[in-house]
Amino acid sequence: MQIITILLTTFLLSLGGSTVAQQLPSIPVKTLGGEDVDLQSYAKNGKITVLSFWATWCSPCKRELDAISELYPEWQKKYNMELIAVTIDGSRALPRVGPMVEEKGWAFVVLSDAEQATQVALDFQTIPQTIVVGLDGEIVYSHNGYKEGDEFELEKVIAGLGME
Repeated sequence: MQIITILLTTFLLSLGGSTVAQQLPSIPVKTLGGEDVDLQSYAKNGKITVLSFWATWCSPCKRELDAISELYPEWQKKYNMELIAVTIDGSRALPRVGPMVEEKGWAFVVLSDAEQATQVALDFQTIPQTIVVGLDGEIVYSHNGYKEGDEFELEKVIAGLGME
């Protein structure tokens, strides 16, 4: 049984994603209006939660969020899920986030982590970083980078959580 787990983990890592069995920790972030919120509260909303960590200077991040944005209304209905996009832009770039979100028409929640507390708490270095949190608040999937089509792999993970 242990060898099967090792092989499955190796296969998932080769696809650029991984399974992770841990609760989403309490992490302080802010709304774009500057209000303090706890990222964990979004994972305890009775929905599958997709966290996408990005920055205004990251082209692959914006391509990923644009691709997901097109599918997002359907995913919300079909899978009872929510996308939370967390920008790691620092205080100098943060004023550009709101106008960019508005220009792109992204209809999901966008939060700010100018202190990069999420990177420390979730132990990731590169963006885009996409994390899927199940209904129980447990991180069930993590993936970094983006190439065209990754959004369909993400949908398979979401669909596999059984809310269709």
